[in-house]
Amino acid sequence: MTDYNICIGMPTVEALHLGKPVTIQREQNPAAIIRADYAPTARKCPPYCIQPMQLAPGVETLGELEVLDCLKRIREGERNLMVVDSRTPDWYAKGTIPGAANIPYAQNMAGEATDLPGLKRTLIESFGVKETAGAYDFSNACTLAVFCNGPWCGQTPNYIRTLLSLGYPASKLKWYRGGMQDWCSLGLTVI
Repeated sequence: MTDYNICIGMPTVEALHLGKPVTIQREQNPAAIIRADYAPTARKCPPYCIQPMQLAPGVETLGELEVLDCLKRIREGERNLMVVDSRTPDWYAKGTIPGAANIPYAQNMAGEATDLPGLKRTLIESFGVKETAGAYDFSNACTLAVFCNGPWCGQTPNYIRTLLSLGYPASKLKWYRGGMQDWCSLGLTVI
């Protein structure tokens, strides 16, 4: 039993992280504070500019309850859905949302892909895209719920814009705009 529920009727959510069950809940210690990585409020723009609420036409912006629903659906066996942490491996190692796959988007400070061939491989190897005669078939592509560090971070917006430019359907792309900053500020489990 928890004193600090996620919302009414939802004390916890069970997710799978690297094949093992993890319970996601709110922090139970009322004296807890946000992680130091997400405490700074002054971030130089560019590159750390506040991102819009609506990233691109057809790309749904998610909140925490929608991300938790994705994680729950994945745990229940939905195979065509992924929660993707687009941050670099060093940030992922500091802590991520339980159940998120770290599939980073390598970009330069202008937001341009620095490993476009690698991203194209990811489409096929991780996201269920088929390549036929040099064209991509997205009919069986996974729906992706993608996040990075927060509303000031451009990694996921650039990742999603690149996927869209390659033909990934907007209807299969979801953006958790709040990212790790909002997740941590709400005291949700980090692994």
